[in-house]
Amino acid sequence: MRVAHFDCFSGISGDMVLGALVDAGVSADAIRTALDSLGLPITLEIEQLKRNGIAATKVNVIAPDQEEYRFLPDVEAIIARGKLSDSQRNLASRIFRKLAEAEAEVHGVPVEKVHFHEVGALDSIADIIGSAVGLDLLGVEKFTSRSVPPGSGMVKCAHGLMPVPAPATANLLKGVPLAASPVKGELVTPTGAAILTSVVSEWTDSPVLTAERIGCGAGTRNPIEVPNVLRLFVGETVSDAESDRVWVLETNLDDCPGEVIGFAIEEAFAAGALDVFTVPIQMKKHRPGVLLTAICDDANRLAVERVLFRETATFGIRRTRADRSKLRREAVTVDTPWGVVKAKRGRRDGMGVLTPEYEDCARVAREHHVALRDVYTAVTQAGADRS
Repeated sequence: MRVAHFDCFSGISGDMVLGALVDAGVSADAIRTALDSLGLPITLEIEQLKRNGIAATKVNVIAPDQEEYRFLPDVEAIIARGKLSDSQRNLASRIFRKLAEAEAEVHGVPVEKVHFHEVGALDSIADIIGSAVGLDLLGVEKFTSRSVPPGSGMVKCAHGLMPVPAPATANLLKGVPLAASPVKGELVTPTGAAILTSVVSEWTDSPVLTAERIGCGAGTRNPIEVPNVLRLFVGETVSDAESDRVWVLETNLDDCPGEVIGFAIEEAFAAGALDVFTVPIQMKKHRPGVLLTAICDDANRLAVERVLFRETATFGIRRTRADRSKLRREAVTVDTPWGVVKAKRGRRDGMGVLTPEYEDCARVAREHHVALRDVYTAVTQAGADRS
């Protein structure tokens, strides 16, 4: 699998992403052609420079200042008229919608009513759409990133002085592992945060890959403490091993009927939980209780928490991050004496397993009046014959 890893040890911004992509081998002319098709007065200038001794590519967007604010529909119209591929157009739209949702939450307005200030300017439009084109042209199947240092102190925005990370950036970084930095100031811009969180599916400081190319994109600032560079590692995974990070949500219950707990489990699965289970425990004053645990990803954590609060009336939920090793999974079908049955195949480092899908096996058992265990055996055996 081809993977790209963001090593954003000095933060991330839109121009740093563009610089890293070009430095990693993406055609600058292809990005220019895509931006030219938008019909906007935008020019890209590319220079080679050094940041604290590290050679990097700096992409400068040359565009006039514009006074008017743009709204999300305005930006979507710009994206729609450009000569972009469907994947490039969809990614650019997704990044801008992420920005709009983050701003809408900060200001308490509908997404369509959000004023794009800095991110609606021509240079930011070029950064985002250019990055969407470059990320697509990179031709990778998966993006990962290290923990992100947002910076500290205050930053001047269209609304005045704001704490770092700025409110919209902070919203975009929800669920992202953060890191410290000796540099004072804003290290992650809203544009950089939106690009990063729109494509990254795994957060890890040590990617498992064989690097073929390393692109270095320079930021505008040049602090003395840390090279202001974004590194982009591009290569192949060294094995078929997979991993990700999940949330483990836990709550102790000692006054909740079993039926309510069962319903909460069903609702948590419906809200996107990856797994939900209970363990009997002994609580204070020797009361018997239940430890209810739900495992979920970033996108569904808040929804699963809402279910647990609503259904169990618990007063608190503990949450911890967990790294999870996984088999590479694929849905398969196997032939049995009763027809085709669905199963799930997993592989990792030369090892393979096959698990029958319960619902499909149960259907076959009912339709043909055979024991469920016989269907399981047939599926497992057929899968072993195919491996």
